[in-house]
Amino acid sequence: MSGAPTLPSLFQQRVVVGVGDLAVSNNANVNISTFALGSCVGIIIYDSEAKVGGLIHIMLPDSTLSPEKAQKQPAMFADTGMPILFRNLCGLRAERSRMKAFVAGGASVISGSDMFKIGERNIMAVKRLINTLGIKVVKADVGGVNNRTVHLNVGNGEVTMKTPLGTSKLSLA
Repeated sequence: MSGAPTLPSLFQQRVVVGVGDLAVSNNANVNISTFALGSCVGIIIYDSEAKVGGLIHIMLPDSTLSPEKAQKQPAMFADTGMPILFRNLCGLRAERSRMKAFVAGGASVISGSDMFKIGERNIMAVKRLINTLGIKVVKADVGGVNNRTVHLNVGNGEVTMKTPLGTSKLSLA
C-alpha cells in the first residue's frame, strides 16, 4: 500500500533540544531536533561507525557573561557546552577521528543594527572550539537573517535543515 508507514518509522522517537540544552544518543530509532535557531548556533556531531550523534543549541558564546547560569545550564554557552557534548559522545564510544559536524544558525535576526552581534560571536566561538577539538565540519549554514530548524537521524546520520526558504538534507555518515 502506497504511503503506508514502515515498521521502523512506527518506532521513531524524537528528542527535542531546547535553547541552552543538548542531547546525545546511540539509538538508531531516535531523531534529535532543535527548532528556530536564530542568533543561537546548533552543532550536530555524528560518528557513523559507532552510530552515535549529538546536538547542542548554544545561546551565547562565553560563560563569563554569567558564571552562575553556566553552572546551572552549561550547554547555554559555547565554551562550557561544547566540551560536555564532546565528552558525552565519547562516553557512547564515538571517536574524535571519526566525528563529523554540521553547524547551523548564528543569524542576525534583530531588525536594524544588532550592536551585540550575538550571532556572529556565537559562530566565531563555535569555530574556535571545533578547531580546538579537531572535529571535521562537513557543512556550515551560518549567518544571514533566516532561522533554521535542524534534525539528526541517529540511525543513518542524515541531517535535515528547514528554513523559510525550503528544506535541505545532508549525510554525516
